[in-house]
Amino acid sequence: NGIALCLFLSPTPTFIQIVKKKSTEEYSPVPYLATLINCLVWVLYGLPMVHPHNTPVLTINCTGIIIEVVFITIFFVYCGRQKQRLVIAAVLAGETVFVAVLTVLVFTLQHTTKERSLSVGIICCVFNVMMYASPLSVMKMVIKTKSVEFMPFWLSLAAFLNAGVWTVYALIQFDPFIAVSFFINSLFIKLS
Repeated sequence: NGIALCLFLSPTPTFIQIVKKKSTEEYSPVPYLATLINCLVWVLYGLPMVHPHNTPVLTINCTGIIIEVVFITIFFVYCGRQKQRLVIAAVLAGETVFVAVLTVLVFTLQHTTKERSLSVGIICCVFNVMMYASPLSVMKMVIKTKSVEFMPFWLSLAAFLNAGVWTVYALIQFDPFIAVSFFINSLFIKLS
């Protein structure tokens, strides 16, 4: 959980810069929005009624939700473009509705932890891969400006270490959803 916490906190220098400059400049909100939905679905997966004995998954992703909400709020406040604010608000609303509907469906249509774990686990894999792929959304900017300023090193390093630790955890716990998603994520980390 310590390395996962470092991953969630790795954008802190970026947000300190945003607050100091009172501008999001060319930074993208995509990685933070992707991380939020990722944490939300993993919290659902970590619930004892979905996947018992998964406390580390539950606790770190609850922490991740808090951190991402703070980052997204800062981004929203200092974003100078009204259109981008509307997009952020729409994505947040969509994420909230999606997780609420998913939660209701899982608990009303599926009656065993095995069923719930399977369906939520697959969804978690998809969103986990999206979270790890999201920093690639700035790749166009990196190529255009020939600068990695908007793709921070600490984020890439924390992502690499986090993927390694969660892969080991998945192998120890025999959790195929965590193992598969972090294996795929390691490919995205190599690209970034």
